[in-house]
Amino acid sequence: MGENKVKRAGKADAFATIYDIARRAGVSKSTVSRVLTHNKSVDPATRERVLKAVKELRYSPNTAARNLSTRSETRIGLVYSNPSATYFTELLFGALEGSSRNSAHLMVERCQAGDMDVAYERVRSLVAGGLNGMILATPLSEEVTLIKELQDQGISVVGVATSGTRTDVSCVGIDNYTAAYEMMTYLIRLGHEHIGFVKGHPGVLSSKLRFQGIKAALKNAGDSVARPLFAQGYNDYRSGLNAADEILSSGTKVTAIFANNDDMASAVMSMAHRKGLNVPRDISVVGFDDTIAGTVWPELTTVRQPIAEIGGLAVDILVENIRRIRAGTPPLVKNHLIAHKLVIRESTALPRL
Repeated sequence: MGENKVKRAGKADAFATIYDIARRAGVSKSTVSRVLTHNKSVDPATRERVLKAVKELRYSPNTAARNLSTRSETRIGLVYSNPSATYFTELLFGALEGSSRNSAHLMVERCQAGDMDVAYERVRSLVAGGLNGMILATPLSEEVTLIKELQDQGISVVGVATSGTRTDVSCVGIDNYTAAYEMMTYLIRLGHEHIGFVKGHPGVLSSKLRFQGIKAALKNAGDSVARPLFAQGYNDYRSGLNAADEILSSGTKVTAIFANNDDMASAVMSMAHRKGLNVPRDISVVGFDDTIAGTVWPELTTVRQPIAEIGGLAVDILVENIRRIRAGTPPLVKNHLIAHKLVIRESTALPRL
């Protein structure tokens, strides 16, 4: 499709780098650099091997990486695939604020969750426009091969909502596992024994971590909690309605429903009202994120994560490392775990006897 790339087993094509050229030609990276910068110190036979490898791999130097040492403009890319519009809005707002205070230009690409081939194409599109830094949200933040290829081209990378601390790339996020564990434990301590949970999109890592935390809390509760009802959601309002309908129409009475995010929690409350249930008298509802989607009636009990702060901090880290690269200093790997908080509002109460 015209991009510089090499094959990545089982995935979409990935970017070719000067490391790939060096391996193909059997020379050092510095030799490849001298050929690409037209240095006459390379002997003709070696030059020919390098240029042949360049042609075979369809390599062309990335504009941002080539001019990194002299270019004053800082261009940052954000690739995002979480279906939650409210989460994306807050993350984008934070990234824009961070870009503004760092005098950086932000370029955004959004793609459908779970479609990794399209996600890689979105990354390529941004890279082709010339980048200094890239924010990768889950699941792209877990793509080790992609991260390395971007770094090889001189592009600084920050992962958002990764599985944990990393040594290869800076990360920013909250402890999704612990936050979900604490919210489920809160419902259990209120006395709820019959609980439903609306699962998040299976292609989004934070959804998996939250589900693991919830299962751990239920296991810790032992026989004090009946077998929970799980329904699959996809982090958007419509899927939350469908999942809530499934739980509330199951014939098994539940006194509380925990939704993977606020978008779906607000949908759960809507479906409960449609079925003549009062929140929280008949059923308690909790969410996750503390976004504008939680500003419903009654106000939603949820887990607060500072999404805008996460987006802004990701930009700060990128800009710091871009400056280090320009100065010839290796970038730093920083793992920032931001504090979360349970926000107790009017959508939860003791179960009705």
